[in-house]
Amino acid sequence: MNREALAAWLALYFTPRVGPKTFAKLTAIESPESIAQLSASELQSVGFSTQQIEYLKHRAEKDIVDCFNWLDACSQRAILTLRDSAYPPLLKQTGTAPAILFVEGDVSCLSHPQLAMVGSRNASIDGLNCARRFAQSLVEHGLVITSGLALGVDGYAHDGALQGGGKTVAVLGSGLDSVYPARHRQLAERICQSGALISEFHPLAKPKADHFPRRNRIISGLSAGVLVIEAAEKSGSLITARYAAEQGRDVFAIPNSIHHTQGRGCNLLIKQGACLVQNVEDIVAEIETLVRWSDQGIGAVQQEIFPLEDSKEELPFPQLLANVGSRATPVDILASRTNIPVQEVMMQLLELELSGHVVAVSGGYIRKGRGEL
Repeated sequence: MNREALAAWLALYFTPRVGPKTFAKLTAIESPESIAQLSASELQSVGFSTQQIEYLKHRAEKDIVDCFNWLDACSQRAILTLRDSAYPPLLKQTGTAPAILFVEGDVSCLSHPQLAMVGSRNASIDGLNCARRFAQSLVEHGLVITSGLALGVDGYAHDGALQGGGKTVAVLGSGLDSVYPARHRQLAERICQSGALISEFHPLAKPKADHFPRRNRIISGLSAGVLVIEAAEKSGSLITARYAAEQGRDVFAIPNSIHHTQGRGCNLLIKQGACLVQNVEDIVAEIETLVRWSDQGIGAVQQEIFPLEDSKEELPFPQLLANVGSRATPVDILASRTNIPVQEVMMQLLELELSGHVVAVSGGYIRKGRGEL
């Protein structure tokens, strides 16, 4: 994408009250480049407010210049739009994917199969060591470890992936020029050398409390599944798990003692249908189908994770199967998503149920091995 087109995307992206859904609605009618050419009166006629028009016409240029200055300061940086082939394919499939991602590091690793690891910022020593060991083992299977660079489990997961010689992705709740927490700046530098830092926020944006729950949907959206290690019953980790379930991703949880209050969230997730994890093989076995059928174009990497003979096995009705996730989905919704007649959907679901790929539950169908959260 040339700079003029990217400038138009950035201007619309930073326009007040234009979130992912509004951006998608606007660009379904007009491209950002076309919107940038509209006069103030034309912008008003298509629904832009006075505040939005004022931003587009007078204040957007500064944000665009700041973004280009950030981009040009380092060869390892990139600004990806939904139109770019390098934009993470799994994230693109979600309904709230940011129209723009700021990236520093190895952009290509965003298209590799990823597993998110999240947990408590105040995890026990056992929990922290568990996060590091699992990350070390998972990268040996070719998975990229994705987390949020927070203290506690996040940091140990990133570090474990790097110590294991693998790649890791950190999703920030701030701009990439404002790494938070400060004590993880050195870790962030290591990640840039063997992975990537990404953010949906302006590169100069400071961390804010409401940024962190928002970035959790990106952590889960990038990943084939989410592993939760030590989470309280009310925590950001459970928000990530909720996003994962809504996005049709696998949710994994390591059980905790009933006497350990910091880990009760994991036990709650398991009660609600998350996959109970005792070893790495529990995770690799469950995410095999999702990784194989995602539109990632990473066959060589997938062969490292799963035996070559497995990749020859063809799953029945992949279009339908791709739309059955971890939450119960009714037949009529599946028919609408796939544009397949209801009767045909019912026949295909029957065959998928008989072959063990889906399970009929109250409210519709879920993928086998996944529970509703």
